[in-house]
Amino acid sequence: MQGFDIWLIALSLAMDCFAVSIAIGIILKRMDWRVMLRTAIAFGIFQTVMTFLGWLCGSFFSSFIRDIDHWIAFGLLMIIGGNMVIESFKKPENKSYNPLKWKATMLLALGTSIDAAGIGVSFACLGLHSFSCGILFASGIIGLVSFIVPWMGFYIGVYGQKTVAKHIHAELLGGLVLWAIGIKILIEHLSENI
Repeated sequence: MQGFDIWLIALSLAMDCFAVSIAIGIILKRMDWRVMLRTAIAFGIFQTVMTFLGWLCGSFFSSFIRDIDHWIAFGLLMIIGGNMVIESFKKPENKSYNPLKWKATMLLALGTSIDAAGIGVSFACLGLHSFSCGILFASGIIGLVSFIVPWMGFYIGVYGQKTVAKHIHAELLGGLVLWAIGIKILIEHLSENI
């Protein structure tokens, strides 16, 4: 896996955080730096930790699945990407969500980081076995991007309100990027065996 692929994966994973941050901005109706900083930090930490935990689990099982690891990575990226594409077409329900509450922030951070665990498993399947330079770097990039990207979403949510925000299909874009990376991985592995 190349560094560019990791950045693309990180950006794709951050699309959930981006979409949620737009909703938070719409709810807040003003820039509340304390809430936004807390939310962005939670997104970054959860994405980092879940990627690492997924890699840890995947590393344990990778020796058993070495012959089909590229298919597993492909399948995970297709499923995660497909889920993001499907979610992008669902209309947001009117929920009584309060972004000022810590519990709500933690639940959102956990919910948006579940996909990161699947990506961590795919990293292990793709041979990302180096602890210091490999998974720590990849997890760190994913966490960093998941911290930075929501700030754009907060801004769009607060200042764009429903006019601009409803035209942004961040989850759709993220899902399509994950599909493209999954197809690229499969083609690379299959071409090595020809």
